[in-house]
Parts: sequence; structure tokens; C-alpha cells
Amino acid sequence: MIEALKSDEVVDKVGGRFKLAVLIQRRLVDVTFGAPLLVERGEKTLVEAVVQEVLEGKVSLESPEKIAREVLLDDEGAAAPDEAEEA
Repeated sequence: MIEALKSDEVVDKVGGRFKLAVLIQRRLVDVTFGAPLLVERGEKTLVEAVVQEVLEGKVSLESPEKIAREVLLDDEGAAAPDEAEEA
């Protein structure tokens, strides 16, 4: 078993065991399909490396609503200068 999962530190950092499981699963899928690891893997298994990323705060679980809001704000911000140039 991964030692980091025995303590509540990583669970508290994410906000619960279910959220931690979802975050680890999503990150494993991302890495499996080519996303780079954000920590040095060394002799660690892939799951251990992903848990290390979570512990170091390099990955997080964001709500779809928050991501959509950020995308919309970025789109609106990017559109405003173009419209100003046309005027």
C-alpha cells in the first residue's frame, strides 16, 4: 500500500476520500495518455508518483463550473481588444 495514503494529510488536502480517488483516477488517465508527470518518478510506481503530485499541490480537482467560468472570462477578455480595434 502507498504510505502517503495511510495518513489523512492527502485526504484533507483534497477534501475527502472520494475526491482523492477521483483526482488520482483522472490524473492517471491523463498521464497514461501522454501528460507529463510533474514530479520525478525515480523508482516510484505511476500511482505513487501521482499521489506525490497531489501531496505537493501540483494537481487539483476543480469543478467543471469553475473551469467553464475561467474559459468564458478568458474568451470575453480576448474578444474585447479585437472589438476595440475594429471601432
